[in-house]
Amino acid sequence: MARTATAMATSTTDPALALFAWLSPAYPVGAFAYSHGLEWAIEAGDVRDGASLAAWLGALVQYGSGRNDAILFACAWRAVNESGDLASLAELAVALSPSQERRLESVQQGAAFLAATRAAWPCARLDDVIAQVGAHTAYAVCFGASAAAHGLPLRPALEGFVAAFGASLVSAAVRLSVIGQTEGQAIVARLAPLASAAAAHAQDAGPDDLGGCALRADLASIHHETQYSRLFRS
Repeated sequence: MARTATAMATSTTDPALALFAWLSPAYPVGAFAYSHGLEWAIEAGDVRDGASLAAWLGALVQYGSGRNDAILFACAWRAVNESGDLASLAELAVALSPSQERRLESVQQGAAFLAATRAAWPCARLDDVIAQVGAHTAYAVCFGASAAAHGLPLRPALEGFVAAFGASLVSAAVRLSVIGQTEGQAIVARLAPLASAAAAHAQDAGPDDLGGCALRADLASIHHETQYSRLFRS
C-alpha cells in the first residue's frame, strides 16, 4: 500500500492540482494556530470590524509582511530554477522576522510544509531543496522553492500563496468574533486584486526590494508575546 501511494505521488501531476492541495486549509502546516499579531490588534482596538480588518490586511499585503513574503517566495522559486544561493536566502528570510512569535510562525509552518510535501509529493528536486535550506526555514521560502522543484509556474503559485495568507488571517478574525463568515468571505474577495498586484510586483523583485512600512503590524506581533489572554500562538 505504501509503495502504491509513493508511486502515485511521484507520477506526473497537473501543477494546478498540486497547488490546490498545498494551499488548502487542510494542508498540515498549522496555519490555524497563528494570527500574525492580529489577536493583539483586535484587543487594542486597531481592528474592530470588517472595514478595519480589510485595511489591516491590505496594508500587510501591500506594504508589510505579505509583500516581503511574496518577494522571498519569488526569489526562492528563481533560486531553484536558476541554481541560485537558496541557503543564503533561507537565512535572510528567517533574519527578517520582526519578533520571536513571527519567527516561530514562519519556521514552524515552513518545517511542517516541507515534511508534508516530502511525504506526500516526493521528488528528487525537492530533496535537494531540503538539503539546502534545512528542516527549519521561512514558510515563504519553503513554498516557493517546493513550487519550483515540482515545476509549478511562478505567477499562479505566487498569487495563490498571497491570497491564502490573507484568507488565513480572515479565518483568525472570524474565530475571534470580529466578523462573521459571510463578511469574511467578502473581505477575502476584496483582497484578491491586492494579492494579484503583490504577485505582479514580486515576481521580478529581488532581495534588494525587501522592506516595508507596516510598523503597527510588527509591533502587534511583539505585544502579542505578553498579551494576557491568548487564543493564538502569534
